[in-house]
Amino acid sequence: MEPFLMKPKIDFAFKEIMNDETALRGFLSAVLGLKAEEIQSVKIQNTDLRKVHTDDKQGILDVNVLMNDNTEIDIEIQLSELRIWPERSTFYLAKKFVDQIKEGEPYSVLKKCVSISILDFELFKEEESFYSRFHIAEDTRHFIYTDKVEFHVIELPKLPEAIQENSSDILLWAKFFAAEKKEDFEMLAEMNTGISSAYQRLQVISQDDMMRQEYEARMKAVRDQNQYVIEAEERGIEKGIETGQKILIESMLHSMSIEEIARLTKMPLSHIKQIIER
Repeated sequence: MEPFLMKPKIDFAFKEIMNDETALRGFLSAVLGLKAEEIQSVKIQNTDLRKVHTDDKQGILDVNVLMNDNTEIDIEIQLSELRIWPERSTFYLAKKFVDQIKEGEPYSVLKKCVSISILDFELFKEEESFYSRFHIAEDTRHFIYTDKVEFHVIELPKLPEAIQENSSDILLWAKFFAAEKKEDFEMLAEMNTGISSAYQRLQVISQDDMMRQEYEARMKAVRDQNQYVIEAEERGIEKGIETGQKILIESMLHSMSIEEIARLTKMPLSHIKQIIER
């Protein structure tokens, strides 16, 4: 029986892995297109699960990283589908950008802010690539307006099945976050030093009883949230069907009996009577 291993994409496990400096450096160098040695220092400012609004039940992880050149990086991992993700990530990055400056300070104090989103759902459904990078640029000539804000989006469901020898580091990291089997972790660890360190950290936390309890609690919260979304959608569909039937019956009642409506719509007579009573 293989030893238990947490899923890296569960936010609790992801947070603990990012606490490993070698793993964090490796991941940032892959996403930002830098060599690991170019990142002289990283500092995790906050590794708590952020809950800004009382109705925010997503359990979105916020790892704030202050790099040696003062770039601020917001890393978030999201498991449940959230269609307004672009608006949400823009809101939080804009807030991070604005919060840097105090009254009376010049705009030159503003540092570059980068958002990295790892999503376990398809955000850009018309696009095939799993990785997208965004800047604020001119519409037709595409030159950069400012490099002070930058967005990176990794969509895990779009990952290719196979890994090639020349696969990019960012693909290897994405495959690591999506992996669940020991053999996949070991293969990826052999291909990338940062991932090797991340895998070692994953093995350690997976065998810690207290951490496993916290991980299981987060897994339960994710499952409960997903079930809530499914049931809410089902209730919405049922409500929509009932509303449509009500409108149809009301319009038909002007010219025919409920018996005729039942015959034409194939709805039970008792069901039509219930809708009319409501």
